[in-house]
Amino acid sequence: MIGDVVRSERAYIVGATEGMDMIAGTEAAPSKFLASVRGLIGCCPNCGRGRLLRNFLKPVDRCSVCGEAYGHLRADDAPPWMTILIVGHIVIPALLAVEQTYEPPTWVHLTVWPVLTLVLTLILLPRCKGLVLGLLWSTGAQGSERD
Repeated sequence: MIGDVVRSERAYIVGATEGMDMIAGTEAAPSKFLASVRGLIGCCPNCGRGRLLRNFLKPVDRCSVCGEAYGHLRADDAPPWMTILIVGHIVIPALLAVEQTYEPPTWVHLTVWPVLTLVLTLILLPRCKGLVLGLLWSTGAQGSERD
């Protein structure tokens, strides 16, 4: 019964974040899955409210809501690699299916597929970066190997 009250929507009004145990005064860290999903949608992996990226791909130094630091995390090559993998698995089968089914002229291929590839890349790249940053944060990564 007390746990229901603690985790009710009233807890958000008094400033408690999701997962906060108000009785003990400690905050439970979100699971790796939840932190990754929050990163995927561009939110702070810790609280789920603040923004994770301030520009297209630049992570914030600290969350504006909970103050969690993200400036030290480096996603490096994982987000572009993941984006290429996903976009390639979408575009290439679609290109082959269209070619086999409709046999459009070459100019159609040269117009449609590069544009589709660019749009998908621009949509997926920041989400992949958020996913990787959320996963890095949830595993307790210390940042650069040079530190």
